[in-house]
Amino acid sequence: MTESPLSNVSDTARWVAVYRAWENARPDALFRDPYAQVLAGERGRAISALMPLAARNGWPIIARTKLIDDLVQRALADGCDRVVNLAAGFDTRPYRLDLPESLIWIEADLPALIEEKERVLADAKPRCELRRIQVDLTIAQARRAALRDALGESQRALVIAEGLLLYLSESEVRDLALDIHGASGVRSWIFDLASPAILGMMRKEMGTHLEKAPLKFAPTDGVAYFESLGWQVASAQSILQAAGRLRRLPWLLSLVARLPEPNPRKLKHARWSGVVQLNRP
Repeated sequence: MTESPLSNVSDTARWVAVYRAWENARPDALFRDPYAQVLAGERGRAISALMPLAARNGWPIIARTKLIDDLVQRALADGCDRVVNLAAGFDTRPYRLDLPESLIWIEADLPALIEEKERVLADAKPRCELRRIQVDLTIAQARRAALRDALGESQRALVIAEGLLLYLSESEVRDLALDIHGASGVRSWIFDLASPAILGMMRKEMGTHLEKAPLKFAPTDGVAYFESLGWQVASAQSILQAAGRLRRLPWLLSLVARLPEPNPRKLKHARWSGVVQLNRP
Protein backbone atom coordinates (compact mmCIF):
# COMPACT_ATOMS: atom_id res chain seq x y z
CA MET A 1 0.00 0.00 0.00
CA THR A 2 1.35 3.49 -0.89
CA GLU A 3 -0.42 5.13 2.08
CA SER A 4 -0.54 3.93 5.64
CA PRO A 5 -3.63 1.79 6.35
CA LEU A 6 -3.80 3.56 9.73
CA SER A 7 -5.83 6.60 8.70
CA ASN A 8 -7.04 7.62 12.18
CA VAL A 9 -7.14 6.47 15.80
CA SER A 10 -10.36 4.52 15.22
CA ASP A 11 -8.50 2.21 12.82
CA THR A 12 -6.63 0.77 15.78
CA ALA A 13 -9.90 -1.02 16.63
CA ARG A 14 -9.48 -3.05 13.43
CA TRP A 15 -5.85 -3.76 14.31
CA VAL A 16 -6.75 -5.16 17.74
CA ALA A 17 -9.51 -7.31 16.24
CA VAL A 18 -6.95 -9.06 14.01
CA TYR A 19 -5.19 -10.58 17.00
CA ARG A 20 -8.44 -11.67 18.62
CA ALA A 21 -9.28 -13.41 15.35
CA TRP A 22 -5.91 -15.19 15.33
CA GLU A 23 -6.40 -16.30 18.92
CA ASN A 24 -9.93 -17.47 18.15
CA ALA A 25 -8.54 -19.79 15.47
CA ARG A 26 -6.17 -21.57 17.88
CA PRO A 27 -7.18 -24.94 19.34
CA ASP A 28 -5.88 -23.74 22.72
CA ALA A 29 -7.47 -20.29 22.50
CA LEU A 30 -7.43 -18.20 25.68
CA PHE A 31 -10.73 -16.64 24.61
CA ARG A 32 -13.20 -17.04 21.77
CA ASP A 33 -14.30 -14.18 19.54
CA PRO A 34 -16.25 -15.34 16.47
CA TYR A 35 -16.82 -11.72 15.40
CA ALA A 36 -13.20 -10.57 15.34
CA GLN A 37 -12.42 -11.66 11.77
CA VAL A 38 -15.18 -9.63 10.15
CA LEU A 39 -14.54 -6.63 12.40
CA ALA A 40 -10.83 -6.59 11.50
CA GLY A 41 -11.29 -6.61 7.74
CA GLU A 42 -8.53 -6.08 5.22
CA ARG A 43 -7.49 -2.77 6.73
CA GLY A 44 -6.97 -4.38 10.13
CA ARG A 45 -4.80 -7.09 8.63
CA ALA A 46 -2.72 -4.48 6.80
CA ILE A 47 -2.19 -2.52 10.00
CA SER A 48 -1.11 -5.63 11.91
CA ALA A 49 1.77 -6.07 9.44
CA LEU A 50 3.21 -2.77 10.68
CA MET A 51 3.80 -4.03 14.20
CA PRO A 52 7.41 -4.32 15.44
CA LEU A 53 8.79 -7.73 14.48
CA ALA A 54 9.11 -8.91 18.10
CA ALA A 55 5.38 -8.37 18.65
CA ARG A 56 4.02 -9.22 15.21
CA ASN A 57 2.28 -12.39 16.37
CA GLY A 58 0.09 -10.18 18.53
CA TRP A 59 1.17 -11.41 21.95
CA PRO A 60 0.82 -7.97 23.64
CA ILE A 61 -2.80 -7.60 22.52
CA ILE A 62 -3.68 -11.22 23.29
CA ALA A 63 -2.22 -11.01 26.79
CA ARG A 64 -3.83 -7.62 27.40
CA THR A 65 -7.19 -8.94 26.30
CA LYS A 66 -6.97 -11.96 28.58
CA LEU A 67 -5.84 -9.89 31.56
CA ILE A 68 -8.76 -7.48 31.17
CA ASP A 69 -11.22 -10.36 30.61
CA ASP A 70 -10.15 -11.84 33.94
CA LEU A 71 -10.36 -8.50 35.76
CA VAL A 72 -13.87 -7.95 34.44
CA GLN A 73 -14.96 -11.37 35.68
CA ARG A 74 -13.45 -10.71 39.10
CA ALA A 75 -15.20 -7.36 39.32
CA LEU A 76 -18.53 -9.00 38.52
CA ALA A 77 -17.93 -11.66 41.16
CA ASP A 78 -17.21 -8.84 43.62
CA GLY A 79 -20.53 -7.10 42.99
CA CYS A 80 -19.94 -4.84 39.98
CA ASP A 81 -23.35 -3.78 38.68
CA ARG A 82 -22.38 -1.90 35.52
CA VAL A 83 -19.50 -1.77 33.03
CA VAL A 84 -18.66 1.41 31.12
CA ASN A 85 -16.22 0.85 28.25
CA LEU A 86 -14.71 4.14 27.07
CA ALA A 87 -13.35 4.16 23.51
CA ALA A 88 -14.80 0.67 23.19
CA GLY A 89 -13.80 0.31 19.54
CA PHE A 90 -14.62 -3.14 18.19
CA ASP A 91 -14.49 -4.81 21.59
CA THR A 92 -16.92 -7.75 21.79
CA ARG A 93 -16.88 -8.64 25.49
CA PRO A 94 -20.67 -8.16 25.85
CA TYR A 95 -21.08 -10.89 23.22
CA ARG A 96 -18.37 -13.34 24.22
CA LEU A 97 -17.93 -13.22 28.01
CA ASP A 98 -20.07 -15.18 30.45
CA LEU A 99 -22.13 -12.28 31.80
CA PRO A 100 -25.31 -12.02 33.88
CA GLU A 101 -28.29 -11.00 31.76
CA SER A 102 -29.11 -8.27 34.27
CA LEU A 103 -25.75 -6.54 33.81
CA ILE A 104 -25.82 -3.16 32.06
CA TRP A 105 -22.85 -2.67 29.73
CA ILE A 106 -22.27 0.75 28.16
CA GLU A 107 -19.97 1.35 25.18
CA ALA A 108 -18.85 4.90 24.38
CA ASP A 109 -17.01 5.87 21.21
CA LEU A 110 -17.07 8.12 18.16
CA PRO A 111 -20.30 8.12 16.12
CA ALA A 112 -18.86 6.68 12.89
CA LEU A 113 -17.23 3.75 14.67
CA ILE A 114 -20.35 2.92 16.67
CA GLU A 115 -22.52 3.07 13.56
CA GLU A 116 -20.18 0.70 11.70
CA LYS A 117 -20.05 -1.68 14.64
CA GLU A 118 -23.83 -1.76 14.92
CA ARG A 119 -24.10 -2.60 11.22
CA VAL A 120 -21.56 -5.42 11.41
CA LEU A 121 -23.01 -6.92 14.61
CA ALA A 122 -26.66 -6.32 13.76
CA ASP A 123 -27.48 -10.05 13.95
CA ALA A 124 -25.34 -10.78 17.01
CA LYS A 125 -26.98 -11.07 20.41
CA PRO A 126 -25.20 -9.65 23.48
CA ARG A 127 -25.29 -11.66 26.71
CA CYS A 128 -26.34 -8.69 28.83
CA GLU A 129 -28.11 -5.37 28.39
CA LEU A 130 -25.91 -3.44 25.96
CA ARG A 131 -26.21 0.27 25.30
CA ARG A 132 -24.02 2.58 23.22
CA ILE A 133 -23.22 6.28 23.50
CA GLN A 134 -21.81 8.32 20.64
CA VAL A 135 -19.27 10.79 22.00
CA ASP A 136 -15.87 12.35 21.41
CA LEU A 137 -14.14 11.64 24.71
CA THR A 138 -11.57 14.41 24.15
CA ILE A 139 -14.30 17.05 24.51
CA ALA A 140 -14.59 17.65 28.25
CA GLN A 141 -18.23 18.72 28.42
CA ALA A 142 -19.37 15.86 26.16
CA ARG A 143 -17.27 13.34 28.09
CA ARG A 144 -18.70 14.37 31.45
CA ALA A 145 -22.24 14.24 30.13
CA ALA A 146 -21.58 10.78 28.65
CA LEU A 147 -20.18 9.54 31.97
CA ARG A 148 -23.24 10.79 33.86
CA ASP A 149 -25.51 9.12 31.32
CA ALA A 150 -23.54 5.88 31.34
CA LEU A 151 -23.27 5.55 35.11
CA GLY A 152 -26.91 6.24 35.89
CA GLU A 153 -27.77 5.07 39.41
CA SER A 154 -24.88 2.62 39.66
CA GLN A 155 -22.76 2.62 42.81
CA ARG A 156 -20.34 -0.20 41.88
CA ALA A 157 -19.45 0.53 38.27
CA LEU A 158 -16.32 -0.63 36.49
CA VAL A 159 -14.83 1.68 33.85
CA ILE A 160 -12.59 0.25 31.11
CA ALA A 161 -10.31 2.34 28.90
CA GLU A 162 -8.44 -0.29 26.89
CA GLY A 163 -6.04 1.05 24.28
CA LEU A 164 -7.05 4.66 24.94
CA LEU A 165 -4.54 6.49 27.14
CA LEU A 166 -1.59 6.04 24.76
CA TYR A 167 -3.33 8.30 22.24
CA LEU A 168 -4.20 11.11 24.67
CA SER A 169 -2.10 14.04 25.79
CA GLU A 170 -1.03 14.29 29.42
CA SER A 171 -3.63 16.98 30.09
CA GLU A 172 -6.36 14.86 28.49
CA VAL A 173 -5.40 11.85 30.61
CA ARG A 174 -5.35 13.98 33.74
CA ASP A 175 -8.80 15.41 33.03
CA LEU A 176 -10.18 11.95 32.23
CA ALA A 177 -8.71 10.47 35.41
CA LEU A 178 -10.18 13.26 37.52
CA ASP A 179 -13.59 12.99 35.82
CA ILE A 180 -13.78 9.25 36.46
CA HIS A 181 -12.52 9.64 40.02
CA GLY A 182 -15.10 12.34 40.66
CA ALA A 183 -17.99 10.15 39.50
CA SER A 184 -19.51 8.74 42.69
CA GLY A 185 -20.85 5.60 40.99
CA VAL A 186 -17.41 4.37 39.91
CA ARG A 187 -15.69 1.71 41.98
CA SER A 188 -12.79 0.69 39.70
CA TRP A 189 -11.02 1.71 36.51
CA ILE A 190 -9.03 -0.62 34.24
CA PHE A 191 -6.65 0.48 31.49
CA ASP A 192 -3.34 -0.37 29.87
CA LEU A 193 -0.22 1.69 30.44
CA ALA A 194 3.21 1.83 28.77
CA SER A 195 6.57 3.25 29.77
CA PRO A 196 8.31 5.99 27.75
CA ALA A 197 10.77 3.36 26.46
CA ILE A 198 7.96 1.23 25.01
CA LEU A 199 6.36 4.33 23.51
CA GLY A 200 9.67 5.33 21.92
CA MET A 201 10.22 1.85 20.50
CA MET A 202 6.80 1.81 18.87
CA ARG A 203 7.29 5.26 17.40
CA LYS A 204 10.66 4.25 15.97
CA GLU A 205 9.59 0.93 14.49
CA MET A 206 6.21 2.04 13.13
CA GLY A 207 7.52 5.36 11.83
CA THR A 208 5.23 7.49 9.70
CA HIS A 209 2.38 4.99 10.00
CA LEU A 210 1.51 6.58 13.35
CA GLU A 211 1.14 10.10 11.99
CA LYS A 212 -2.68 9.84 12.01
CA ALA A 213 -2.71 8.06 15.37
CA PRO A 214 0.25 9.50 17.31
CA LEU A 215 1.32 7.92 20.59
CA LYS A 216 1.49 10.51 23.36
CA PHE A 217 1.04 9.37 26.95
CA ALA A 218 3.64 7.37 28.87
CA PRO A 219 4.35 8.78 32.35
CA THR A 220 7.82 8.29 33.79
CA ASP A 221 6.27 7.68 37.22
CA GLY A 222 3.87 5.04 35.89
CA VAL A 223 1.00 4.21 38.22
CA ALA A 224 2.20 6.82 40.72
CA TYR A 225 0.86 9.40 38.26
CA PHE A 226 -2.65 8.23 39.06
CA GLU A 227 -2.01 7.87 42.78
CA SER A 228 -1.20 11.59 42.81
CA LEU A 229 -4.74 12.18 41.50
CA GLY A 230 -6.37 10.30 44.35
CA TRP A 231 -6.57 6.77 42.95
CA GLN A 232 -5.46 3.59 44.73
CA VAL A 233 -3.61 0.94 42.73
CA ALA A 234 -5.32 -2.44 43.07
CA SER A 235 -3.02 -4.21 40.59
CA ALA A 236 -0.44 -3.52 37.87
CA GLN A 237 0.22 -6.64 35.80
CA SER A 238 3.02 -6.88 33.27
CA ILE A 239 1.80 -7.78 29.79
CA LEU A 240 5.16 -9.40 29.00
CA GLN A 241 5.06 -11.65 32.06
CA ALA A 242 1.41 -12.50 31.44
CA ALA A 243 2.19 -13.47 27.85
CA GLY A 244 4.98 -15.69 29.16
CA ARG A 245 2.67 -17.48 31.59
CA LEU A 246 0.09 -17.87 28.83
CA ARG A 247 2.67 -19.32 26.40
CA ARG A 248 2.21 -16.69 23.73
CA LEU A 249 5.74 -15.27 23.59
CA PRO A 250 8.40 -15.97 20.94
CA TRP A 251 11.18 -18.12 22.41
CA LEU A 252 13.72 -15.34 23.03
CA LEU A 253 11.19 -13.08 24.70
CA SER A 254 10.07 -15.96 26.91
CA LEU A 255 13.57 -15.82 28.42
CA VAL A 256 13.33 -12.05 28.90
CA ALA A 257 9.99 -12.52 30.67
CA ARG A 258 11.75 -14.46 33.41
CA LEU A 259 13.79 -11.42 34.42
CA PRO A 260 12.64 -9.27 37.34
CA GLU A 261 10.06 -6.69 36.32
CA PRO A 262 10.69 -2.98 36.92
CA ASN A 263 8.76 -1.09 39.55
CA PRO A 264 5.58 0.20 37.81
CA ARG A 265 6.06 3.48 39.72
CA LYS A 266 9.53 4.04 38.24
CA LEU A 267 9.37 3.73 34.47
CA LYS A 268 11.69 6.50 33.28
CA HIS A 269 14.30 4.07 31.93
CA ALA A 270 12.30 0.83 31.94
CA ARG A 271 10.67 -1.16 29.19
CA TRP A 272 7.32 -1.99 30.75
CA SER A 273 3.72 -2.18 29.67
CA GLY A 274 0.89 -3.55 31.71
CA VAL A 275 -2.75 -3.64 32.64
CA VAL A 276 -3.63 -1.50 35.63
CA GLN A 277 -6.66 -1.58 37.90
CA LEU A 278 -7.32 1.46 40.06
CA ASN A 279 -9.90 1.73 42.82
CA ARG A 280 -11.55 4.79 44.26
CA PRO A 281 -10.75 5.07 47.99
